[in-house]
Amino acid sequence: MQGDSAQPSRIRARETGPPTTGPDEKATLRGFLDHLRNSVADKVAGVPEPQVRTGGVPSGTSLLGLLKHLAFVERFSFLGEDAGDWPATMRPSAQDTVDGVLADYRETVERANRVIDACPDLALPAPRAPRRGSAPSMRWVLVHMIEETGRHAGHADILRERIDGSTGR
Repeated sequence: MQGDSAQPSRIRARETGPPTTGPDEKATLRGFLDHLRNSVADKVAGVPEPQVRTGGVPSGTSLLGLLKHLAFVERFSFLGEDAGDWPATMRPSAQDTVDGVLADYRETVERANRVIDACPDLALPAPRAPRRGSAPSMRWVLVHMIEETGRHAGHADILRERIDGSTGR
């Protein structure tokens, strides 16, 4: 891992960011979420083994683990699937590959976006895995996922910079 301040940082190209206008609240919220989703996926893409799965902080968090976890969170939040063992969602298996985890994440996001797009009113409940209590509204889930994905995007920024000095989106 890079930690040597003598090496110059590599600046990655920045995109324009999330939309500044949208036709409605749902489009604006989904635009911000999609921006963050793409940011995290971009941080993982192109990172070689074993760095992509090596913990970059004392907790053992890795780029591949973050992306795998976010796929589970998307399935739980928008598709109503139970994640089971939440701590295990942060640990990639020996069989997990960058391409495989990226493909799973992107496919999960596509499925989640179909659920979001089909929701006629953000006040309606989002899909929920079987459990006690009522499901939160789709609005709440969208805001929560922006917060969750944004937090992990920040973690990914730090991990990627420690690996190869890459900064930016």
